[in-house]
Formats: sequence, C-alpha cells, structure tokens
Amino acid sequence: MPVYPPRQLALALDHAESYAREDFLSGPSNEAALALIDSWPDSWPARAVALVGPEGSGKTHLATIWAAAAGARVVSGRHLGETNLPAALATGALVVEDAAAVEDERTLFHLINLAREEGAFLLFTGRTMPSLWPVSLPDLVSRLRALPVVTLEGPDDALLLGVLLKVSADRQLALDDSVVRYLLTHIERSFAAARGAVIALDKEALRQGRPPSRALAAEMFRDSG
Repeated sequence: MPVYPPRQLALALDHAESYAREDFLSGPSNEAALALIDSWPDSWPARAVALVGPEGSGKTHLATIWAAAAGARVVSGRHLGETNLPAALATGALVVEDAAAVEDERTLFHLINLAREEGAFLLFTGRTMPSLWPVSLPDLVSRLRALPVVTLEGPDDALLLGVLLKVSADRQLALDDSVVRYLLTHIERSFAAARGAVIALDKEALRQGRPPSRALAAEMFRDSG
C-alpha cells in the first residue's frame, strides 16, 4: 500500500471550513450580497437587512464576514427565544441565522424594535423571503415585509470549479482535470457539496491506497447530483 506522508498529515489535521473574507469566492450569483457586506455601514439601505438564498449559497460565510467586521454576535433563529436580547445587542450588531426558524415571533418582534431603539444593526439569513416566514403577528409581518432583501443564487459552474480547486489545493491534493470535470457534473450544486466531495474523495483514496482518479470519483458520485 502506497504511503502519502504529507497528505496523511493533512488528513489528521483536517479543520472546519474557513469563513475568512479572503476565502469567499465571488461571482454573478453572489456579487450583490458581497457588495452589501463590504459596504457596511455607510451604504446599507437600512439598519436591518436580510440575506436570502438556497442552502450552500454562501449566506453563513457572508454573515460570518460581516460579524467579524461589525463585531456582531451570532444567534440561530431557533434559539432566539432563549436569548437575552439586550446582551445580544450589546455590541450594536447581531446576526440571526436561519431566521425563519424562530419559534417565538414576539421575541423577534421585540428584537427588531429594540435594535431600532438602540440604533443597532441586524443581519438576518434565510432560505426564503422574510415575507414568507411563518409568522402571524400583524406588526411583525409588516416589519418583515419592509426589510431590504439581497438574494443569492446557487453557484454557477465557474464558482463550483473554484471551490473544487481551492479545497483540493488546501488539502495538497492534485486532481486531474477529468476528475474535477466529473465532480462538477455529478454533485449537488452548492459550495458545501463541492467541498464535501473533494474531502470525501481524498479520504477514500487514502483509505484504499488509490489515486483520486476519475474512476474512483465515478464509483463514489455516479448517483449524486
């Protein structure tokens, strides 16, 4: 069985995906959202805005970039009802991830009002438009409909290709062009799927003592996408 010292070390030290600004790959599907994040605070259309897009479109990455720039805390919509709102807004900025999952809509209503009173910034993320979030409180419905929204689309081929190549380079994994092209057409069209495919291929190649070839990719991803 072949030995791959550098890649074995990289595998042992595998880390979570980087959400640094320099690691965000931009393109037509997300350029408006990236421009919004980069324009804070001077050119924001309001103090509360929403990023909307499908899973894997880059919402969390952009929200993390903004949180670092704004000193914002981050809370999931599902746990907003358990959150001390004044403490969450202590830095003057807050990210609410997957805001449509908020179960206590009165807490969400109170958050929006409190942020307005304190002049704080709010960034909501979600897969659907705020006007479609499952809330019934009339005043909250009105406020959500008034939120400026920036949408992200699923990544195009160029962006997916960029993710595949970057993750491969990060793992010191040299992929033949035929492997990359095969993955590009046989995986789910999301950043998360592209990253996961390269990592899975790398690990399986090491496990089997085989090169990360198109044949191995076909065995693993023939029925994906």
